[in-house]
Amino acid sequence: MGTERTFLTDPARFRDVSRGNPRPHTLKGDALVRARLTPQTWRLEIMAEGGCTIQTPLTLEKRNALDLPTLEKLGRQHNRKFLKAMQCLNIPQPLGQGLWEGVPLRNVLQQVGRINNIRRIYYWGFHNNDPKQIFQSSLSYTQAMDTAPGDLCPLVCYRLNGHPIPLERGGPVRMVIPWSYGFKSIKWLQRIVLTNEYRAMDTYAQGNNDPDSFLKTAAYIDGNDVNARVGQPITMTGTVMVGLPGLRRVEYWIRPDAGAHGRIADDDAAWRTARWQPCTIQPAPKDWGGTLPQGVLPRDVWGFDPKTGRPREWPMRYSWGLWSANLGKLAAGNYEFRVRSVDANDMPQPEPRPYPKAGRNDIQVKLIAVT
Repeated sequence: MGTERTFLTDPARFRDVSRGNPRPHTLKGDALVRARLTPQTWRLEIMAEGGCTIQTPLTLEKRNALDLPTLEKLGRQHNRKFLKAMQCLNIPQPLGQGLWEGVPLRNVLQQVGRINNIRRIYYWGFHNNDPKQIFQSSLSYTQAMDTAPGDLCPLVCYRLNGHPIPLERGGPVRMVIPWSYGFKSIKWLQRIVLTNEYRAMDTYAQGNNDPDSFLKTAAYIDGNDVNARVGQPITMTGTVMVGLPGLRRVEYWIRPDAGAHGRIADDDAAWRTARWQPCTIQPAPKDWGGTLPQGVLPRDVWGFDPKTGRPREWPMRYSWGLWSANLGKLAAGNYEFRVRSVDANDMPQPEPRPYPKAGRNDIQVKLIAVT
């Protein structure tokens, strides 16, 4: 009844939410070269404004902007590999999951030497010729330079699933913010500006979305509504996005169709009497050789124990887990099926942040008709 999901998504099968006129990944030939979106022409500028000063600005004008060979050389010294599922702030379903590889942003910023009077870091992607479409985001200086022990930091990435990042996924180089939604992971990265400004200047902030949202822990259902025959076993499947607070469990609630096409008010008394039952979480692969890209060992990936080669937690933060619920053989009738996550702080979805502008995490429902 569900849709087959794989642990790593083929980059060509990520759901594409790119915008722009034209969309940058559709450029060809000379237009692609002029946009500096080929491995040979890509450059990253790092400069300062708004009272911030840096020892050595890296700019196109000075012909010292960072190129891809220099970034890859930094990667040989400071390489990070990590699993992350991309999700849009306003789309209630993960877009795809990959093994990302790159250099911590802090190590890239060290290339400009001494930095003074800084509070925030802005970063831009290629804008193409649409003046209304700006791909930009920002971080506090602390977010870029400090992380909790053993946690991930913002990364300047140049590989996905063991290969160069394709244009469709934001290559040649993309900023990836592990703990946040996709709008913070700016595609087609080309400029970083250090400033004393304190406000978040993000593309999505202009639409009243929370520009500093951490990924929420939330479960999603695969596929469409279900039609089944009497006596036919029914299994529901889906993904669970594991955000900053981790995951305790995924659980489901099935009840007879109330006749409202699955709609139920937030204050409906049925929520208080709902009987939530545990879903099964697909375990971690026993053999990662067929899951990770060729030549990548588990000990080289963030979140894995270097001695055992096993994940320290499962499912891993910032990635997705796969769940299933075996409903058995239902009697003839119409049913409502709902699923929710419960994070490691025992907060059930959509808590603790039900506000949609901080990320869509509504409890999803599918209708099941058994005839």
